[in-house]
Amino acid sequence: MNDHIKAARRVLTIETEALIALSESLSDNFSTAVEKLNALKGRIILTGVGKSGHVARKIAATLASTGSPSLYVHPTEASHGDMGMITPDDAVIALSRSGETKELADIIGYCRRFSVPLIGMTVRPNSALGRAADHLLQLPDAPEACAETRAPTTSTTLQMALGDALAVALLEAKGFTAKDFKAYHPGGALGASLATVSDLMHKSDHLPLIDQDASMEDVLEIMSQKGFGCAGITQGGKLVGIVTDGDVRRNISTITQSSPARIMTANPKTAKVDELAADVLRRMTGSDQKIMQMFVVENNKAIGLVHLHDFLRAGLM
Repeated sequence: MNDHIKAARRVLTIETEALIALSESLSDNFSTAVEKLNALKGRIILTGVGKSGHVARKIAATLASTGSPSLYVHPTEASHGDMGMITPDDAVIALSRSGETKELADIIGYCRRFSVPLIGMTVRPNSALGRAADHLLQLPDAPEACAETRAPTTSTTLQMALGDALAVALLEAKGFTAKDFKAYHPGGALGASLATVSDLMHKSDHLPLIDQDASMEDVLEIMSQKGFGCAGITQGGKLVGIVTDGDVRRNISTITQSSPARIMTANPKTAKVDELAADVLRRMTGSDQKIMQMFVVENNKAIGLVHLHDFLRAGLM
């Protein structure tokens, strides 16, 4: 093992042990902070300087993307006018390993003066930040991974992890769902992965539906008209089967003497309108016999249709 790998493993071991200590140290203070933030009328303000400031920005972004309106306010800028961004309806989460970061003094004083709830994330409960905080989220006094320089490493990992824990606990308390999450992530691969069947499906007059008592000539005609390579066979308005191009090819010699009910696949696999598109795609491609198209049903009635090409256009393939 070379020295670089030894150093990397030492760092990861130190930080892993610190994360375990953080998990074991969580108390009712954490629950109280989550309840306070969940009941908040305003926004969650994150603040900190240096490496803690970078972590605070990330936590604010994570909270905002998971249903808790949040923003980062730089404490120095706050002392020069940005304090007006903080209202009594908000809550402030201040990050400082030592709890003695002098740049936080004005924000701490502002919170005291205007009764803005203050959550302190620090190692030292008896520090200026620890004493002023309405809710203390204490970090373990774990060694930094770079012992010689004491560069922020373990401490920022703990801050980041505790911020993630807050965000997820709040998300669950709010009942935030994948559908809600998609509203904040409409673009890119993440947005595509959160699309639902209703976002992709064809509906109304575009659907190739025909009654099971129709002739095969009518079935072939609607398959050609709609262009999906299939026809949904209905009885009393309910989907009872599907005829695909493959069914037609397999019965080509007797197709005109056949009936939809004889060559269709009865009780075909279907999708629900609120299913994640990615889950439906897995079902369509996860078997030996690939499914090219799938009807979307509600109360046994076909209300939509998705084709593999729709998933391709959406960036899911």
